[in-house]
Amino acid sequence: MKLKDYIRLGWDQLQRRKVVTALCTVGIAIGSASIMVALGFGESIQHYSQKQMSFYLKTDEITIQGQNDDPNGQGKITKAKLDLIRSFPHVKSVASFQELPQFSFTVDDGKQSYVQLISTELDTVEVFNSKFQQGGSSDRDNSIILAYGATMGVIDEKTSQVRSKLMQQNPNKEMSDTINKMNAIPYPLYQKQLLLTPTSFPDRGNGNGNAETAVTKKIEIPVRVVGVLKKPEGLPDYMVQNNKTAYVSPEMGRKILELTNKASGDGLVQYSSVRVKVDSSAHVKEVEALIKKLQLTTQSNLYQEDRMKGEFAIVRLLLTGVGLFVLFVASISIVVAMTMSTHQRRRQIGIMKVLGANLKQIRNMFIVESSLLGMLGGLVGILLSYWVIWGINLLIIQFDSRDSSENAEILFISLWILPVGMFFAILIGVLSGLYPAIKASRTDALTAIKRE
Repeated sequence: MKLKDYIRLGWDQLQRRKVVTALCTVGIAIGSASIMVALGFGESIQHYSQKQMSFYLKTDEITIQGQNDDPNGQGKITKAKLDLIRSFPHVKSVASFQELPQFSFTVDDGKQSYVQLISTELDTVEVFNSKFQQGGSSDRDNSIILAYGATMGVIDEKTSQVRSKLMQQNPNKEMSDTINKMNAIPYPLYQKQLLLTPTSFPDRGNGNGNAETAVTKKIEIPVRVVGVLKKPEGLPDYMVQNNKTAYVSPEMGRKILELTNKASGDGLVQYSSVRVKVDSSAHVKEVEALIKKLQLTTQSNLYQEDRMKGEFAIVRLLLTGVGLFVLFVASISIVVAMTMSTHQRRRQIGIMKVLGANLKQIRNMFIVESSLLGMLGGLVGILLSYWVIWGINLLIIQFDSRDSSENAEILFISLWILPVGMFFAILIGVLSGLYPAIKASRTDALTAIKRE
């Protein structure tokens, strides 16, 4: 007999025993779907965790600390080195950071607050920080980008005095909590013009060699708010409002340092730090090695990801074990069904032997039949696994308060999982059909015909 003959006979038997075929198919489908969902869960959790670690722990970033006190100058961060790093493979973006003096600012309607200025490339702010709630980066002069906390606690001087007076009169927790809640109210600063004013600072002298003297200069720097970053998720208001960071361009930063007499004596920019964004955490070590060749000190959180990978490997192993157990239970139903089929088809087996069918042909017929049953269960299991993943994702979207576009694909099934699930389904079908096949081949032909 040829393979197509075995397949035709096996398929005919499955169609005749519709109820038994359906029950066995459901059992295999549940088992194979359990394996595919378990593997999908493991991979999805690892992928989601790596994504969150990349966002919070910045595992795909490298921080470079400059050695400004290096007498040889080899460990200093220079513009030439930054341009070279930008040309490295797998580098998505490079941002330099330079801390500037703290400034108070006044809005055009008289309200006031303060910011901690940092000069950096404005087009990298969203890459290394968070998404914009309003606006975006700009290459216009005197542009400034505010962290969300910089928009909180913006009040006029009279209101500030009233609140201070109330705290002095009623220095209790209730009054303190009330004022803190009022300070957490954001003020619309987008597209507003701010007037930056530094605090008193020491002048560098009059050029005749005298020591520095503290001279207060009235300096006002107008800037335009071109973007406001989103409020960080999961942080209380008191932590958010303490983040008064604001970003200006490197050109604007040099201008501010010159106006405040805080420019470096050698005229070179002294970077506080540099952050490098890599296209994947898998390439961090490679890029880090290239940066170290420039005599620069690097730091990354890659060790956190390596530690988590080991833990998630255990989780995936446990989930796969659960799926295999369910599939093992499903295989029992196939053994029972095929054994019952052997008992019910003794007359047919006896007639086949009388007509010349050998033991190998009878065994192959039952094995092919159980293999078809496993394949049918595997196909149904693929559909079932996708339905389960789709349903869980739907529940996540409904009960999660975050943007649905960010969590629509928290759980997924990769293409490589499908043949794995089908393989186990067919394997269980074949193994489950071995015992009934051997038992059928040992059936005595004459006895089977007489009993029937």
